Amino acid sequence: MGMTENLLSTSQWLVTCVLFVLILVSAIRTVNWHVLREDNALQHSFFGAAVALGFIWQIRAGISPGLAIHIFGITAITLMLGWALAILAGLMALVITVVTGREPLLMFAANGLVTVMIPALVSHGIMLWERRRNFRNFFAYIFFCGFFGAGIAVGVAGAVMCLMLWTSGVYEFPELIHEYIRYLPLFMLPEGFVNGAFVTGMMVFHPDRLMTLDQRRYR
Repeated sequence: MGMTENLLSTSQWLVTCVLFVLILVSAIRTVNWHVLREDNALQHSFFGAAVALGFIWQIRAGISPGLAIHIFGITAITLMLGWALAILAGLMALVITVVTGREPLLMFAANGLVTVMIPALVSHGIMLWERRRNFRNFFAYIFFCGFFGAGIAVGVAGAVMCLMLWTSGVYEFPELIHEYIRYLPLFMLPEGFVNGAFVTGMMVFHPDRLMTLDQRRYR
């Protein structure tokens, strides 16, 4: 979503950095590094996801600072790799955007928190909810985790970003409503479609690549 310099107060910047580090450490400790080293297919999915996101995130729209719009794609990556590897792949993609000058290095933690970590954790939570409900129809995984999960994840990330910008005093709340919040449902629809379509394709042709998919439940 393109946080630029001078949008957050010093205290907000420090809080985002602390949260960023805590979540990153948790993700690093959660990853099964032995499996990643031994599984070539998983490595290809991981690095391929990072490169793909890095290029997709070059395409964005927006006029006001911090209110850029682009496809996230984190939900699909979370369902494919799990939340921990999805966060690491997303951060690698964010490095690409920093190198290409699309994002400032100073706001890496804030952008990582909003663009990568929050959507991945929300998508993971929705996946756990679907799993606890124990649906027997595979369409539940596609629609709840893929389509709706992606839309909800982006909606939550957008709401958090607006809250950060509002509390920092950069934007008045009516400005955020006029320039971003009222369009947020429109952003959620294409996000849900892109992620849902990707998950559907993976489920049909390569279900073994979806690490969060328990195929036994749908037989």
